[in-house]
Amino acid sequence: MGIAESTLDELPSDAEEQLRHGEQQLELSGKRLRRLPSAVCALSRLEKLYVSGTGLRELPEEIEELRELRILALDFNKLECLPDGLCRLPRLTRLYLGGNRLLELPNDFAQLQSLRCLWIEGNFLRRFPRPLLRLVALQSLQMGDNRLRSLPAELPSMTGLRGLWLYGNRFEVFPPALLRMGRLHILDMDRNRLGGFPDLHPLRALRVFSYDHNPVTGPPRVADTVFLVGEGAVERMAERDEPIPRRPPRRPARAFEDEEEEDLLIGGGGCRALAPREGSPGALEASPGQGT
Repeated sequence: MGIAESTLDELPSDAEEQLRHGEQQLELSGKRLRRLPSAVCALSRLEKLYVSGTGLRELPEEIEELRELRILALDFNKLECLPDGLCRLPRLTRLYLGGNRLLELPNDFAQLQSLRCLWIEGNFLRRFPRPLLRLVALQSLQMGDNRLRSLPAELPSMTGLRGLWLYGNRFEVFPPALLRMGRLHILDMDRNRLGGFPDLHPLRALRVFSYDHNPVTGPPRVADTVFLVGEGAVERMAERDEPIPRRPPRRPARAFEDEEEEDLLIGGGGCRALAPREGSPGALEASPGQGT
């Protein structure tokens, strides 16, 4: 027997138990929800809300009442658009929207000035959402498995960006704007249609460049400190005078639980992946394109 679909107004029966210990975290992942129960939006002190893999089709405007929310997971649902109310969450630092049906982001998305980590992989984006260009605090942007062919010239205005995942899109030419992303640490362009690369030495902070499954005949020119993943990468790194850098994780696990953990991926403390929460859809089904 399947799990009964929750009503639109009531909290699931186990919600009170989850909130009883004052952790201000609510896990609704895996339940059948076409729409977020309105009672959730009354939890004004809530800090973490996980609604992954529920079949969710829409969000209420009242979600803006969750003014203390820092982490919101809405991945693996059926969302086709986002309400403006979601753009009025002043403390939101992590937003997971992967595996939905989004064609664009609302113009007010640029109001999420606290956002540091955005995962929007596995949607139907044909153009880079321009509201993202105003998110100067954003550090990690996961846009794999969309339908992008180009990037805007204004991309370098995202001065905080350290990790950018663009695998599984439709790039045929290396986007020129990326050459001016001098602070970028991780760049993943697997599974595109790239036939070659420019000299990537201008990317002075680059640590990892993945270009596997593109129609190229060899690796790009990069600094000796860059770990390469793709055709001819092992041979190129073996030619270096310095030892081959330790291979970091190709793609991180979905959920970061605190800022220090995220800094291990995109900051100065090295790179490592974090396991998804036990029992969450992320623990059972990796994000589209997520590798080892």
